Amino acid sequence: MIVYEFKVKGKPQQYQAIDEAIRTGQFVRNSCLRYWMDNRGLGRKQLYRYNTELRSMYPFVQDLNSHACQASVERCWSAIARFFDNCKKNIPGKKGYPRFKKHSRSVEYKTSGWKLLDPKHIEFTDKKGIGRLKLIGTWDLAFYPVEKIKRVRLVRRESRLLLSVLYQCRCSWLDLTH
Repeated sequence: MIVYEFKVKGKPQQYQAIDEAIRTGQFVRNSCLRYWMDNRGLGRKQLYRYNTELRSMYPFVQDLNSHACQASVERCWSAIARFFDNCKKNIPGKKGYPRFKKHSRSVEYKTSGWKLLDPKHIEFTDKKGIGRLKLIGTWDLAFYPVEKIKRVRLVRRESRLLLSVLYQCRCSWLDLTH
């Protein structure tokens, strides 16, 4: 996998929409974690089902793209799985019980919910109202086919906003066998 990062330039209402999308992803993750805490023995499948219940209960969750909601559920499940793996390995000390996130800084879209307009512009198509954003960076997104982009993540760092693009590739030059 290859990750490229770009600075994002937009309007103030777009930045507010991005913050709302980040808060919604945090809400989905924390809600799934609370559901898991209240109902022990749940698996990943039940958390995905609860995600669809959340989408029907809350209209602001329904405005976020379904793949972005699923990515938040995946983050919650990875925290739960990491906790159980640490328990099985008998790691000394704390095992890393999953915690609620107070300050979430990113929202992740999988293969839908966004559209690459040209190498320097991306448009988010969910109902949050993010719209078209300008990408500032030296990487050329037209070099790789759009089908190879597996994830797009909007990340808030300090006072700026970044877009991370994750490409799937087979790197023959990278051999980690020795």
